[in-house]
Amino acid sequence: MKRDIVSVLDMKDDFIDFITQGIELKNRFKKGEVNNSLTGKTLAMIFEKPSTRTRVSFETGMTQLGGHAIYLSPKDMQLGRGETIADTARVLSRMVDAILYRAFDHKNVLELAKYSTVSVINGLDDEEHPTQMVADFMTILEKKGRFQGLKFAYIGDGNNTLNSLLLSAAIVGMDIYAATPEGYEPKKEYVKKSQDIAKKKGSKVIITNDPEEAAKDADVIYTDVWVSMGEEKEAEEKEKKFTRYRVNSKLVKLAKKDYIFMHCLPAHRGKEVTDEVADSRNSVIFDEAENRLHAEKIILLKLILGI
Repeated sequence: MKRDIVSVLDMKDDFIDFITQGIELKNRFKKGEVNNSLTGKTLAMIFEKPSTRTRVSFETGMTQLGGHAIYLSPKDMQLGRGETIADTARVLSRMVDAILYRAFDHKNVLELAKYSTVSVINGLDDEEHPTQMVADFMTILEKKGRFQGLKFAYIGDGNNTLNSLLLSAAIVGMDIYAATPEGYEPKKEYVKKSQDIAKKKGSKVIITNDPEEAAKDADVIYTDVWVSMGEEKEAEEKEKKFTRYRVNSKLVKLAKKDYIFMHCLPAHRGKEVTDEVADSRNSVIFDEAENRLHAEKIILLKLILGI
């Protein structure tokens, strides 16, 4: 039976396995171990939005595992000329072993998964960014050695990344405080889902408009761009409202001394984060980015081979 990862919830029962096995895969790779488990396998990658980390990590991951990846933009395929998503799914399913889809609309990812007979991976849409979560929580486990008992602080926009972070933190039993400007909170449905999970795990999901409350005694401070792809017209207005939510040296002094700073990148330096924080010894943003490669590989292995 095929398995899709459209939401973090699709990994709810074995999210820790993705994380720990991703770290194991990374360590074996660092030792020079060759893994050709996906020889003869092909990944189709549909990108409606630009990408650096998602494209390079999946394409390189397939290559390192012995497989092949095909990059497809709407202008290069019939999807951009009116072919339905359902028909695209049916056709690609006959030719490839998995489909990665970076989309503007979450509903389109759901539709592709519905009609595809091979696994569909959400490479980011307007609601979630599930593949980023495997890399993020691999990084936290590597740096902190645990999840429970830690305080995770997200400061910034209530966007797709935050939706996925809320679910992920709840699944691993970590307290998460999300501070956003008023009117920019995460979607209520994601807050409720994550709070329901956290209640069973004995952890907390707190939504606040106070960045200092979130940062105080934090073990992890995480931010993301204030203006997501497709929101460029709102940039000037958002930047005025988000100034208080800039992660700078004053704000991070409220965190624990050994806090780690995270950002899924690309960073707009000087806006959501200052250079002194992004380049500090507490920053793990490039370790986090590197972990995208190994996170994608364990995702591919689990979905294509069913391991």
